[in-house]
Amino acid sequence: QVQLVESGGGLVQPGGSLRLSCVVSGRIFMNYAAGWYRQAPGKQRDQRELVATVTWQGNTVYADSVKGRFTISRDNAENTIFLQMGSLKTEDTAVYFCNARKTDSWNALAGYWGQGTQVTVSS
Repeated sequence: QVQLVESGGGLVQPGGSLRLSCVVSGRIFMNYAAGWYRQAPGKQRDQRELVATVTWQGNTVYADSVKGRFTISRDNAENTIFLQMGSLKTEDTAVYFCNARKTDSWNALAGYWGQGTQVTVSS
């Protein structure tokens, strides 16, 4: 059984910052890739947006919408994935989901998921 537990969401004003964490436990793949998705209000599960990904070795990729504002990182010893979010905009409001999978291939909604953490950007 693999579990992903996110934390760190909340309400923040535009321009503010938040740091999300995701703890991975259980019988996870060796050298797994990890990422963060988000599901905006009114969107369905199959419309989740891939925000950022990180390989076991620490190579990162970002969606154009968050490039320069968000940073994904990981602590392999602690099996924890982070998403540092800065210069937040109202359009960043969404439920953010952590994801872990066997390979660094992100063209499908596969792998293991957390329960999600709500991020609301509003004045």
